[in-house]
Amino acid sequence: MKRLRGRSTSLRGEKDARQNGHEEPDAGEDGNDQEVIVIQDTGFTVKICAPGIEPFSLQVSPQEMVQEIHQVLMDREDTCHRTCFSLQLDGNVLDNFAELKTIEGLQEGSLLKVVEEPYTVREARIHVRHIRDLLKSLDPSDAFNGVDCNSLSFLSVFTEGDLGDSGKRKKKGTEMEQIDCTPPEHILPGSKERPLCALQPQNRDWKPLQCLKVLTMSGWNPPPGNRKMHGDLMYLYVITVEDRHVSITASTRGFYLNQSTAYNFNPKPANPSFLSHSLVELLNQISPTFKKNFSALQKKRVQRHPFERIATPFQVYSWTAPQAEHAMDCVRAEDAYTSRLGYEEHIPGQTRDWNEELQTTRELPRKNLPERLLRERGVHSDFTAAATRGAMAVIDGNVMAINPSEETKMQMFIWNNIFFSLGFDVRDHYKDFGGDVAAYVAPTNDLNGVRTYNAVDVEGLYTLGTVVVDYRGYRVTAQSIIPGILEREQEQSVIYGSIDFGKTVVSHPKYLELLEKTSRPLKIQKHKVLNDKNEEVELCSSVECKGIIGNDGRHYILDLLRTFPPDLNFLPVEGEEMPEECKKMGFPKQHRHKLCCLRQELVDAFVEHRYLLFMKLAALQLMQQKANKQESSGALENGASPENGTAESEKSESDDGKIDDNVTGLDQVKELAETIASDDGTVDPKSREVIRNACKAVGSISDTSFDIRFNPDIFSPGVRFPESSKEEVQDQKQLLKDAAAFLLSCQIPGLVKDCLDHTVLPMDGATLAEAMHQRGINMRYLGKVINFITKTPGRAQLDHIFKIGISELITRSAKHIFKTYLQGVELSGLSAAISHFLNCFLSSFPNPIAHLPADELVSKKKNKKRKNRNLGNADNTAWASMTPQELWKNICSEAKNYFDFSLECENADQAAEVYNLQKITLLREISLKTGVQILLKEYNFDNRHKPTFTEEDILNIFPVVKHVNPKASDAFHFFQSGQAKVQQGFLKEGCELINEALNLFNNVYGAMHVEICACLRLLARLNYIMGDYSEALSNQQKAVLMSERVLGIEHPNTIQEYMHLALYCFANSQLSTALNLLYRARYLMLLVFGEDHPEMALLDNNIGLVLHGVMEYDLSLRFLENALAISSKYHGSKSLKVALSHHLVARVYESKAEFRSALQHEKEGYTIYKNQLGEHHEKTKESSEYLKYLTQQAVALQRTMNEIYKNGSNANIMPLKFTAPSMASILEQLNIINGILFIPLSQKDLENLKAEVQRRQQLQESIKSGEQLEPEDKAVEEKEAEPSMPSTAIPLTQSSA
Repeated sequence: MKRLRGRSTSLRGEKDARQNGHEEPDAGEDGNDQEVIVIQDTGFTVKICAPGIEPFSLQVSPQEMVQEIHQVLMDREDTCHRTCFSLQLDGNVLDNFAELKTIEGLQEGSLLKVVEEPYTVREARIHVRHIRDLLKSLDPSDAFNGVDCNSLSFLSVFTEGDLGDSGKRKKKGTEMEQIDCTPPEHILPGSKERPLCALQPQNRDWKPLQCLKVLTMSGWNPPPGNRKMHGDLMYLYVITVEDRHVSITASTRGFYLNQSTAYNFNPKPANPSFLSHSLVELLNQISPTFKKNFSALQKKRVQRHPFERIATPFQVYSWTAPQAEHAMDCVRAEDAYTSRLGYEEHIPGQTRDWNEELQTTRELPRKNLPERLLRERGVHSDFTAAATRGAMAVIDGNVMAINPSEETKMQMFIWNNIFFSLGFDVRDHYKDFGGDVAAYVAPTNDLNGVRTYNAVDVEGLYTLGTVVVDYRGYRVTAQSIIPGILEREQEQSVIYGSIDFGKTVVSHPKYLELLEKTSRPLKIQKHKVLNDKNEEVELCSSVECKGIIGNDGRHYILDLLRTFPPDLNFLPVEGEEMPEECKKMGFPKQHRHKLCCLRQELVDAFVEHRYLLFMKLAALQLMQQKANKQESSGALENGASPENGTAESEKSESDDGKIDDNVTGLDQVKELAETIASDDGTVDPKSREVIRNACKAVGSISDTSFDIRFNPDIFSPGVRFPESSKEEVQDQKQLLKDAAAFLLSCQIPGLVKDCLDHTVLPMDGATLAEAMHQRGINMRYLGKVINFITKTPGRAQLDHIFKIGISELITRSAKHIFKTYLQGVELSGLSAAISHFLNCFLSSFPNPIAHLPADELVSKKKNKKRKNRNLGNADNTAWASMTPQELWKNICSEAKNYFDFSLECENADQAAEVYNLQKITLLREISLKTGVQILLKEYNFDNRHKPTFTEEDILNIFPVVKHVNPKASDAFHFFQSGQAKVQQGFLKEGCELINEALNLFNNVYGAMHVEICACLRLLARLNYIMGDYSEALSNQQKAVLMSERVLGIEHPNTIQEYMHLALYCFANSQLSTALNLLYRARYLMLLVFGEDHPEMALLDNNIGLVLHGVMEYDLSLRFLENALAISSKYHGSKSLKVALSHHLVARVYESKAEFRSALQHEKEGYTIYKNQLGEHHEKTKESSEYLKYLTQQAVALQRTMNEIYKNGSNANIMPLKFTAPSMASILEQLNIINGILFIPLSQKDLENLKAEVQRRQQLQESIKSGEQLEPEDKAVEEKEAEPSMPSTAIPLTQSSA
C-alpha cells in the first residue's frame, strides 16, 4: 500500500524551506547548498503476466523495490490469492530487495512473468494468513479489538461510498425534492438527549458475506516423518458453507484434499484431489458459495478507499464497541499461543535486535534530502507496537522475571530484546524525591528527555528506544537494551554522571564534547558540582543523566528525567524567597514529588521573551547615547540592576511605543551584537557597554552576546556546588524564579487571552491539555488556570473553557484514584471492578454493590496457602467496598491536593448540575484516559433504582501508550514555508511547497500520519480557494478518513475536518451529503462537549445556510437562531460575527415573506456595522441597501393584502417576487462564515500587495520573527491585514500544524 512517488525537488524549494524554518542552518549544512536534489519521478510502465488471467500493465517508479510489486499483486482483485511466486524478466528471477533502477534490461514495456514457486512451511503459513486476512478484510473486529494497527472510520457511511465516484455518478442536488433534511431528534438545537449508539453506526459492509464456516489448523499437525518426505507441510480443516467437512494438505506443490477425517488419519489424496497452487482455487472448486462470495468480497474490498484499509503508524483504541460475535479463527488462535513477537516468522534470525535497528537508522548519512528521507523512516512504530505487547504480557503475568526471587514490585523483565521495569521506587532510589510517586513520573520525564535529545540529533550521541505504557493501574517502562549492559554491574559501566543522585559523580571528556553540542538548543549550562571527595566535576547535563559506552562502542545517555530546569512553584526550598507574582497565586506549593520540571515550550518562550527585552533595552540605550552625544552617558538610564532589571524593563516595554517606528535602532543593535560576538576590535567601548548592560539586565551568561541557559541541577537534593561558582549559582537561582514567575504572569494570562479571542478553541480534555502544553503550562497548573478564568472580566465568554477545565480536573483526579484502585484487583475480577468504579463515579444509583468474582466459580477445596502474586500488596477485595460518597470525597480531596482547586460537589449528579457537565462526556474522558472499552449501548445514568453499568458492559482494558514520534524535518520545513507563502498571498507557490511537503511526509511516515492530515487539509483549502472544487473534495475526503483513523472518530480535529468536507460537498452540489456530514459533526460535538461552544455557532450557521438553500426555512431558523444566541454569548452582542448572524436570520425570514422579523434582525445588524465600522464602510452600506429592499417588499406585501381585503376575490394582485435563494448566494455566505475570502484583485493591486507584504516581513524580521510581537501590536497587524490580503482569511494555520 505504500507505493508513493517522489517528485523532483528543485534547489529553490530546499533553500526556501531552510530559510523559513526557525532554525538557522548549522555550519555543516552550508556546504550542500549547491547540490541540486532530484528525486526522479520518471515512472515507467511494465507488463505483468500472471497465470490464468490476461496480462495487464502496471505503473512503477525506479526507487521501488521488487517487493513492492509483490505487495501490489497481493492486493489486486484478480491476483490477491497468490503469495508464493517470483517475478521473472527474460527467465531471470528478480531479487525481492533490489530497487527497480538497478535491474538490467528492465525498462518501459518490459514483460514480467509471475511464476509459481514451491511452498515451504513458512510460505504455506504466510499463504493461509493472507487468505484469512482477505476473508476478514471487511470485518471491523480487529479495529474494535485494537489489533495490528487497525482503526475505525465511518465517513463512507455518511457519504454512501467514495465521494469522488458518487460525485461523478449521481449529481445530487439538481433534483432537490428527494432530499430528506430532517435530522434525528437528538441533533436538533436544544435537545437534551445524548445517545451513544449513533457514535458507531452499523456499516452495511460489516455483515460480511460468509465464505466458509470454519478454516482452522487440523489436529493432525505436524506431519509425521514419512509424510514430510512426501512433501506434506501442514494440514488444514475446513467446513464449507454447504456444510461439507474436508481435510486439506498443504504440500510443497500446493494444496489438495486428503482422506483424513476428524478421528481418522489418512493422508492419501482424495479422489479427485483438485491440487491447486492457491488455497482459494482449491476452495473455489469444492464450494460454489465460496466461489461466489469470495469474488464479491474482493470486489467490495478493492472499492474501499485505501485510507480505510492501510495500517496506522501507532495503534488507536476505541473506547466503545458493539457486542461482537466471537468466531473461530485459526490464525488468531495460533498467534495467541505461539506468542508471535512481531512477524518473526517472516524475519530471518527470529527476534529483532531493536537497539541495533534504532541506532543504525540514526547513523545513516544525512547530507542531502534523499539520505535524510531514508534516515527518518525509523522503526519507531514497530518498536512501539512490540513494547506495548510486551508490557501487557508483563502485567498480565505472562513473562518470567529476570530476578524472580525478589518481591513483585522490584522485578524486571526482558522479552523480545526489550527491557521492562515497573514504575515503583526500587531500593529507595527516589527516597528524597517522593518515593513511588516520583518513580511513577520519572519515566514520562525521561521520555520527554529522550524526545528532546532525539530532536537535537547530535551525531555520535545515542539514546535508548523508550516507550511508557500504563496498563491496569501499573506503569511499565520499555527500553531497548544497551549491548553488554546486562553482563556488568552498573557502577562499572557509568563513565559520566551519577547513579546516586550526585553523591558520587564522574565525568568524561568525550561526553562533555557531545553534550556541549546539545547545550545551546536545549539551553543547558555547563557547570561544576562537587562529588563525595569534594572534587570538582564538570557536567553539561543534570547529575543523574548517565553516560554508558556500550559493547558496540556507541556513547549512550540515559535517565534524562531532569533535562529541563526544576519548576520552583512546586518546589519549596528553605530560605528561598519567591517573586511577588508567585506568592500572590499561593506558590511555592508542596507537590507530591520533587521532579517537577518546566516544559521545553516554557523554556523556549521565556528565552524568546528575554531576547525581545534584550533588543529593546539595547536599542533604548543606543537612542539615548545618540541623544546624549554631548554628555557622555553610556550608562543605563533606567538603572536596571540585575535584580529589578526585569520589573523595570517590563515597565519600559509599555512606555515603549517608539520601538516599532524605530526599526533602525533594532537593526543597529543586531549588527552591533553580531560584531561584538565575532570579537572584532572595531567596536567602541561605549557600544560594548550597551550590550554588556543589556546582557546583565536579562540574565545572559555571556556579557558580549545574548545567551540564556539553565543549570538543571540547581535545587536538586544532594547536589553541591563548588565555592568558585557561588555567584553563578545565585544568578541561576534568580533565573529559575523569573521563569516560574513568567509562567504565571505571562503564559497563563496569554492562554486565557487566546481563549477569549478564540484563537484557541479546545473542545475536550485532550485539546485543552495540548493548548496548555504548547504554551509550556504543565497540567498541574490546571486548577490555577480555572481560577484565573473565574476572575477574568468577560467570564461568560470563557464558559466553554471553564467547563472543559472542570471536567478535565474531575476525570484526572478520578484517574489517579482509579490507578491505585485497579492495582488491588485480580485479573478475574477486572470487569466487575471497573463497572463498580464507573457506577460509583457516574451513576445516580445511591448504593451500587460490587459482585465479587467468586460467584461464578467456587472451587471445592479452599486453598488457604495461595500466594498472592499481585503486584500491589493491597487486599484483593478491598475495591468492592467503595461507595459513591467515598469516591467523590476522594475526587474532591485529590482535586484540592493535586490541582489546588476546590470542587463543590459530593456526587455525579451535583457535579453535572453545578458545572453543567454531561455524564456521557465524563464517561468518554475517563475511558480515554484509563484505556477502558465499554459496550456500545444506551446508558441510563440517572436511574436511581438500578446501577448504570453491569460487568457485561466492560469489554476490554487497553494500554495507554506514550512514545517518541519521529519528525520528518525536511517535510516540516516545506510545510511551514508553504504556509508562510499562503499567508502572504502567494497561493500557487504555497500550493507547490505543500505538495512537496506531502510527498516527503509520505516518504518518511508512509501514507497515514497526523501531519499528513494537516497537509491534506491545507491543500484542500487552497484547491477550493483557487476554484478547483473537485480536487478540494478529494483531498479533504482523505483528510477526514485519515483524521478518523489516526486521531479517532470523535476527536475534535475529526469534527473540524467533517465541517470542511461538508462545505466542499456543497460547492460540488452534493447537498444531501453536505447535510449528512454537518449533522454528523454536530452529533459528535454534542457528545464530546455539548451545545454551548463557540464552534457550535459556526456549525449551526453552516447547517442553517444549507437548509435555507434547500428551502427548509423553519428548520433553518432553528439552527441559525441557536447560532445567533451562541455567537452573542461568546463574541459579545456587538461583534461583527453577531451582525452577520442577524443578517443570515433576516434572509431566511425574507424567504418566508415575514418581513417584519427580517427587518428587525437586519436593523440589529446594521446598528452593529454602523457602530463598529462607521457609516461609510461597504458592509454598513450593503446592510442599509438590504434594509431598503426589505422595506419595499414589506410595503408591496401590505398593499397586496389591503387590495385583497378591499376587493375580495376579484382583486387584481401584482405577483410578489418570492424567490428561493440561489445556490451561488448560499455558497457565498458559507464562504464568508468559514473565513474564506475571494477578493478580485487587479494586477496592479497584486504588485502593491507583494511590496506591502515584503515591507512587513522586513519589519517583522527585525523584531525577530512575528510571533514575538507584543500582543497589542499583533492585534493591529491582523486588523490591518484583513482588508488587503487576497487570502489572509485562511485561518487555519493556528490549528493545522
